[in-house]
Amino acid sequence: MSPFINTEEKPNGLIHAVSLDEKGGCKELDWSEVNSSTTEQQLWLHFDYCDAEAQDWIRNCSGLNDVAADGLLRPENRPHVLTRGNNLLLILRGVNLNQGENPEDMVSVRIWTNGTLIISTRKRLLTSTRDVLERLEDGVGPESTNGLLVSWIERLILRMNDTISNIEDQVSDIEEGLFDKEPSELRSELLKIRQQCIGLRRYIAPQREALSKLVSEPIAWLTEIDRLTLRSIADRQIRYVEDIDAIKERATMVKEELMSRVSEQLNNRSYVLTVVAAIFLPLGFFTGLMGVNVGGMPGIENDFAFWLVVGICTLCTGLLGAYFYWKKWF
Repeated sequence: MSPFINTEEKPNGLIHAVSLDEKGGCKELDWSEVNSSTTEQQLWLHFDYCDAEAQDWIRNCSGLNDVAADGLLRPENRPHVLTRGNNLLLILRGVNLNQGENPEDMVSVRIWTNGTLIISTRKRLLTSTRDVLERLEDGVGPESTNGLLVSWIERLILRMNDTISNIEDQVSDIEEGLFDKEPSELRSELLKIRQQCIGLRRYIAPQREALSKLVSEPIAWLTEIDRLTLRSIADRQIRYVEDIDAIKERATMVKEELMSRVSEQLNNRSYVLTVVAAIFLPLGFFTGLMGVNVGGMPGIENDFAFWLVVGICTLCTGLLGAYFYWKKWF
């Protein structure tokens, strides 16, 4: 008997419907085969939750209760796990590897399963979903729905590795170019890295908790091997969170060093200006005094008085410079 309420027309939001052959492969199903499926068949139905027909089918024809339907269709969901008996609702997020998109703008996937049937929804393409489907089409995929779930989670977490490694490489490049590149350029790069870390950690941290909780849930259809694999995946997710925290700390240290460098440059320039001002201040007073247009100024009638003033100014400059050098002020 079909687990669904039969509907003649396939919902427009159905992305794919496949039946696992228990040999690592799958068969693409048309809508009539979905309607005639039995509760023993291992099915995977994947929907675009933004489509109105998909929403209507999930709410009214899938046989799911309101909590499960809301979990599959709610636009904003943080990673979490809900169970009821052997039914599992899992909300996860993966890095956005779509063309022209930012990896930290993470893509969500919502999965409901009872160990035989998987109903999942998404808005944007998730590369880990494509990976699992391609392996099934090649006949080297998981042999059961619980294996499909574990493999899907594993691919989703594994896809984060390259993104986090790329961010680490960017921080290393900034550290190497700290004394070569312009501070304004480095500050903009650091700001982007910090934004990426904040965006990734916002969802990866609760996802770490969700995966840890999934391992300990008393779900009958999860085998011991599945739990060991999930525990390994959860540990990897914890390591990614720690890597992101380490990247943020490195970025903060680089920012502090950058600000120290900028401050040092500013202090050096201010120091040079102070030394120059200290040298020319008495000279300015002397030349100002000699330029007073009042009676009694010495040397007015002397042809050599101008050169005498120039010599006195030069001598004062040399003496001040020597004094500053002796005091190691420059």
